[in-house]
Amino acid sequence: MTQSDWERCRPWIEAALPYAGGTHTIEDIEAEIGRGQLALMAGRESAMLCEIRNYPRLRALHIFLAGGDLKELRSFNAMMDNAARVMECSRISIGGRHGWERALSDLGYRKRWTVLSKEIANE
Repeated sequence: MTQSDWERCRPWIEAALPYAGGTHTIEDIEAEIGRGQLALMAGRESAMLCEIRNYPRLRALHIFLAGGDLKELRSFNAMMDNAARVMECSRISIGGRHGWERALSDLGYRKRWTVLSKEIANE
């Protein structure tokens, strides 16, 4: 990834950031990319951020955020499958809003769980 890739893709990632539930700022994203914790997959009209998640029983390529042109994002499917195999991942996961379930079901993605969260006030 080049600095110009990031500058071009940053608006798409920023637009997706509110769906992350307040976990990151754009500066946090930049820092995690810099440390190699997140990888930017840059298209011409879209981008996604990926990370590896290691669980006791499997390794997953997780798509943390994605934004931009949906048709182009969908076209990344075969590339992501190959990347997962190369990185010895047996699963690809994606987090996001409910619309992703409908948008990606024909590519083999299925709803596995629902995430609920509750804010806890510090007293």
